[in-house]
Amino acid sequence: MMITKEVYVSTSLNSVGAITLFVEDLEGSKAFYQEVFAVPVIFEDESSAAFKFENTIVNLLIVSEARELIAPGAVASRDAGSHVQFTIWVNDADAVCAELDTRGVKLLNGPIDREWGMRTATFTDPSGHIWEIAQKLP
Repeated sequence: MMITKEVYVSTSLNSVGAITLFVEDLEGSKAFYQEVFAVPVIFEDESSAAFKFENTIVNLLIVSEARELIAPGAVASRDAGSHVQFTIWVNDADAVCAELDTRGVKLLNGPIDREWGMRTATFTDPSGHIWEIAQKLP
């Protein structure tokens, strides 16, 4: 993947510029990200689609291409369970969850007030990646 206009370079390891998620159904996942997150596609080809979030690029890469990218590492199947959760901080978790519902998103849980001072809710994308909505409680 080559994204010439959107690449940000840092001299330290404390700034995540892009996250690549491995997906089974690129078209279905792409449609989900466009509908749910309303973020622009900044690059796409036959095996990937990259979206520009506020300060991070999320790249969806078809599983068959992911194997080569991480070899000799292995790509886990969706049935293996989740190993990652992405969190989006919001001012009103209930309002965001209501908006997600209008977009056809089914929540895994929440909104729930957590003992650590956050109100959270989670949902999955079509490939099983978990996304959390989190609001700091007063």
